[in-house]
Amino acid sequence: MDKLMIAELQTINCSFNDQNSLYLAYMPFVKNGGLFIRNYQNIKVGTHVLLTIHLYNENGSDKVEAKVIWLTPIGAQGNKPAGVGVQFLGENHQDFRYKIETKLADMLKSIHVTDTM
Repeated sequence: MDKLMIAELQTINCSFNDQNSLYLAYMPFVKNGGLFIRNYQNIKVGTHVLLTIHLYNENGSDKVEAKVIWLTPIGAQGNKPAGVGVQFLGENHQDFRYKIETKLADMLKSIHVTDTM
């Protein structure tokens, strides 16, 4: 996507202040990787967005293009939190996915429940 089109995308800002919050949100099973972002409403499935993401123990934030691939409504089954699931896209999605997986290296094979599974 060119820079002009990126500038026109809706921006979602999110912050993960510790390893556990990132683990709860990360979706390694989605092609290219993805995140579940709690309590973000009014975005339709298929919408392309620009994520501005601050990860714990980092200065600054990362920007990653993504696409909304599902919505979890308020009051969803299993007491899952409301929010949107996004799939990483764009040129830097592999670098960002690697960054997340490096931060979660000791948790990726965990059997603990996440916001999505």
